[in-house]
Amino acid sequence: MNVICSTLNAKFIHTNLAIRYLKAYAAPEFTIQMKEYTIKDPVMNIVSDLYQAKPTVIGFSCYIWNIEETLKVVNMLKKVDPTIIIVLGGPEVTYDTAEWMEKSPDVDFIVIGEGELTFKQLLNEIETTKNYRNVHGIAYREDGKVKITPQMNKLDLKELPSPYRFPEDIQDLGKRVTYIETSRGCPFSCQFCLSSIEVGVRYFDREKIKSDIRYLMENGAKTIKFVDRTFNISRSYAMEMFRFLIDEHLPGTVFQFEITADIMRPEVIEFLNQEAPKGLFRFEIGVQSTNDYTNELVMRKQNFSKLTRTVTMVKEGKKIDQHLDLIAGLPEEDYSSFRKTFNDVFEMRPEELQLGFLKMLRGTGIRLRSAEHQYVYMDHSPYEILSNNVLSFDDIVRIKQVEDVLEKYWNAHRMDFTVEYLVTNVFPSPFDFFQDFGSYWDERGWSRIGHQLEDLFRRLYSFLEKKSVDNLDVIIGLMKYDYLKNHKYKPRKPWWEARIDKNNRTALFKQILENPNLLGNDFLELNLDEKELFKHTLLEELTFDLQTYLTTGKLEKHPANLLAYFDPTNDQTLIFPFKD
Repeated sequence: MNVICSTLNAKFIHTNLAIRYLKAYAAPEFTIQMKEYTIKDPVMNIVSDLYQAKPTVIGFSCYIWNIEETLKVVNMLKKVDPTIIIVLGGPEVTYDTAEWMEKSPDVDFIVIGEGELTFKQLLNEIETTKNYRNVHGIAYREDGKVKITPQMNKLDLKELPSPYRFPEDIQDLGKRVTYIETSRGCPFSCQFCLSSIEVGVRYFDREKIKSDIRYLMENGAKTIKFVDRTFNISRSYAMEMFRFLIDEHLPGTVFQFEITADIMRPEVIEFLNQEAPKGLFRFEIGVQSTNDYTNELVMRKQNFSKLTRTVTMVKEGKKIDQHLDLIAGLPEEDYSSFRKTFNDVFEMRPEELQLGFLKMLRGTGIRLRSAEHQYVYMDHSPYEILSNNVLSFDDIVRIKQVEDVLEKYWNAHRMDFTVEYLVTNVFPSPFDFFQDFGSYWDERGWSRIGHQLEDLFRRLYSFLEKKSVDNLDVIIGLMKYDYLKNHKYKPRKPWWEARIDKNNRTALFKQILENPNLLGNDFLELNLDEKELFKHTLLEELTFDLQTYLTTGKLEKHPANLLAYFDPTNDQTLIFPFKD
């Protein structure tokens, strides 16, 4: 029997852990071929590839991001070969299973919930007696009617075979994200999350996990992401794993975790700040809302002051980047409340702030009780909300404008100093800057066209000029600084018009050559000659003392200059502010 396990990932760099567990568990009785695609691949290409493999059974792993495209693939496969047995599994079809079977006649079976043992039992029945009542946790058809069998008890995770030892995966380990699962379940009951449905937390064998991580690193894995819903729910376990990863990591490897920040003890953070190499770990922290009533309605326990303490301590340690999540559209969080949530969280200046919109996931409490808050949401995946009793669609559109420029101007870190100045000194709050700029951006249709780096600077300048903001000359200077320090090479045509004419530029270069001390010891040590100075540097005028501003935050306005040296040896840029 020829069996394929397949899925459509969101991007090529992603890998699907589920189909690897299915393959590992089915062996040695069944040899499963894995085939991964992306949601951007043409359906015809996917169907052609699967069809040519001449499968008996194809199992698809289904999620909100791929279900629509997966069903298109299934429909076409059944047209070209009706004998192929189609099995769906995964979180998207585990809930409302009868509905999926009724509206998807091309689907022969759905595996409900944890699938390793169930899928293997199903394959055995397909190959032998076809008595599907013996298989726990599936939906199938009998005499034209949908039948659903009871699910079995949860698996003992310590007995599961490793899903990481397949030779065919080795060649791509360095190019893709590797997902590691050390536990299943979540101790919390957040009503918007599928993890709240499973009671309790079960752990895999720690020594097996460590062995797998060693194997992955030895074979080139660079980004390893732990998918545990709350990695640090057990302090002793988290400390043991952190210690192991610090001691045994290979250079260039990055580990990502989802942590619950308000339960992380200060001594754990102090340990990480002292022991962890910079860049080894990355934390993802779900804040979602700082509205206490909203959190109460979704059964989310959160101590924001302790969360703030954790994020601040980690940030001060300068070892670990943090990605914080917000969800717009939670119950009773109106536009004004969400503005406060955004500002509360932005105050911590996370390296990345992800602004998402509530998705009414099948099986979650918030979807089951959606009428209580008059939720209107998409009928199809990703089931994103369109409005509720306190948040109109107009509000949703406005917040999406915030999301658009937040991604481009904060999360991409193209203009850190400029944005910091704007949100601190120019606009009433960070949210107001992103909202005003996002609305301006959308009005001009920029959200519907592409952009290059220079466009981002020109568009921000256009917005600020229209707003007639104070100290625009200072902001332009900071924009130049941000632009130049993020360049590895001398730009051919910067986004601004050069203000220094040729004669003044020549005079400044002469002054620098005669007295390099003007630019400080670091510049002096470069020992640049006249040819190198003209070829690898760029001069710009400023209206304020950049060095004083960067070191003290004080704004001293007087004519000044900036020299950017684009080091051809190290592909880096050094910035030297100076006065004539």
